[in-house]
Amino acid sequence: MSVQTIRMAQSSATEARQAVQEFHATVAQPEMELVLFFCSSEYDLEVLAAEMNRLFAGVQVVGCTTAGEIGPAGYLQHSLSGASFAAGSCVAVSGLLEHLSQFDITQGHDFAQTLLQRLESRAPGASADNSFAFMLIDGMSVREEPVSHALQYAIGQIPLFGGSAGDDQKFAVTHVYSNGRFHSDSALLILISTNLPFKIFKTQHFISTDERLVVTEADPARRIVKEINGLPAAAEYARLLGVDVHGLNPMRFAASPVVVMIDGTDYVRSIQKANPDGSLTFFCAIEEGVVLRVAHGIDIVNNLKQTFDQIRAEIGSPQLVLG
Repeated sequence: MSVQTIRMAQSSATEARQAVQEFHATVAQPEMELVLFFCSSEYDLEVLAAEMNRLFAGVQVVGCTTAGEIGPAGYLQHSLSGASFAAGSCVAVSGLLEHLSQFDITQGHDFAQTLLQRLESRAPGASADNSFAFMLIDGMSVREEPVSHALQYAIGQIPLFGGSAGDDQKFAVTHVYSNGRFHSDSALLILISTNLPFKIFKTQHFISTDERLVVTEADPARRIVKEINGLPAAAEYARLLGVDVHGLNPMRFAASPVVVMIDGTDYVRSIQKANPDGSLTFFCAIEEGVVLRVAHGIDIVNNLKQTFDQIRAEIGSPQLVLG
């Protein structure tokens, strides 16, 4: 694989124009198929968008705001990170799905089908074996589940992964970037076909305990769980952790998330906050009847090392990891 196929960069400059200039200086290639970036919401987004347009004129550029950025410099706050993909390394098409507050399944399906047709017109051999889909979505839209379900159904066996835009944990307004500007109430779908090896993977450094939490009352649309095991959700969760309900806070939720088993694999379901009425708000929809288990952390470094050892054994040393 050519060293020049993918170029990565990260700028910690606090001024938007300078950050984009530093980013561009490192990732710019003679011909680029796609540029992908992640940026802090603390930047002046209008200035950042204008400078992206100026420096990457004629290039397909997509991105989103975040709550911390991972890049060559590590995990930083108030930075700009991302990568460029050389023309010839892949074929990429992207589309913006707007008005998520009015989203319906048919709209999402048609959007993804149209985008898939665009990919197939440029890469006739595109298939689930050599293609993948990447979604970025407004993290405050509360539409991740229906949107991802509709998109995955439309693109068939092509694997879909992605995540939600952030705003440095203010939980106010988040943005995705497409067509030269930032958008809220929107989602981005990027379809990529490539002859380079790739792997979609999941890693988490949590293992479940035997403590069962049965969701007995919930409001999935609002991501609120009102009762667990027939009792007020926050109090029951706190009891199982062995702490006072007033001691529940973001650090406690991060250290002791809950997991749900799907097809034999545990998936973390993170709690956002405990509410005054005794309910819990999650970062995703939770249905009534779901059985959750409290989880506790294991060695994150060793967990990551084992994961990447396996990835290297399967596809070789990766040029880029999106996470």
